Amino acid sequence: MSGQADSLRTIFLALGANFAIFVAKLGAALATGSGAMLAEAVHSLADCGNQVLLLFGLRSARAPATAEHPLGHGKAIYFWSFLVALLLFSVGGMFSIYEGLHKLREPEPLRWPWLAVGVLAFGIAAESFSMWGALREIGKVRARRSLWRWFRDSRQSELIVVFGEDLAALLGLMLALAAVLLTLATGNPLFDAIGTLAIGALLVVIAVFIAIEVKELLIGQSADPDLKAAIVHFLGQRAEISRVFNVITLQLGPDVMVAIKAEMNTTGSALSLIDDINAVEKDMKVRFPEIRWSFFEPDVAD
Repeated sequence: MSGQADSLRTIFLALGANFAIFVAKLGAALATGSGAMLAEAVHSLADCGNQVLLLFGLRSARAPATAEHPLGHGKAIYFWSFLVALLLFSVGGMFSIYEGLHKLREPEPLRWPWLAVGVLAFGIAAESFSMWGALREIGKVRARRSLWRWFRDSRQSELIVVFGEDLAALLGLMLALAAVLLTLATGNPLFDAIGTLAIGALLVVIAVFIAIEVKELLIGQSADPDLKAAIVHFLGQRAEISRVFNVITLQLGPDVMVAIKAEMNTTGSALSLIDDINAVEKDMKVRFPEIRWSFFEPDVAD
């Protein structure tokens, strides 16, 4: 539950920042006629919608298990995260590319360029605050791993999406600011069009990376490698277990399923064997609260 609370704080922080930025960008885009600014306004609006979808996904993931979904609905967050990646690609990236191509064919001079500069500077400040919030929550779980390693290993799709969105938004704002300043310095509106195309390409690339990571979770991915290694180590230290043959984990949203095949030290009755297995599973779930389901198969060979 702590992980979900952290994710909720990160999403609400990003939602508030993106809505404020959207309003500022839209006003500046209408006043200046900047294609890069309009692309950024659409990007921020799409991000607001994306964060609403993530909140809905987190709520759906908390639905209890049913006869038709015996392992719960935790993977629902992966569907909504994947949908966010598609929207980031289409609404954000492809619209920006379309707008950039339109500006290349029909360049327009900027109006009120310093207004655009001020709004973009505000956007960078607000988005930096949102990114700080995301990095703070990521720092709680990534340990000593690099951000790239965390991105590849993380099983929290909502954090992956928010981090990707914040990174795309921050870099996109910097590109838009550079485009507006170059247009202002040279008087050539083509720089604004080029900046819009660059923003679109950036959003497409980041959306593809997010989609690839979430796709792995959507089709079924094991728990975090560090968590799985810790579970294997825990089982290997138990007096009830003689040998661990296999441990399979499956990430199901905020929850984890574990299937264990091991040789037990129990030499008494079947009831003693059951008691030992129950003791191992009980202590394992206390040690690793992420584990919601565990299936234990005692055997003498793999």
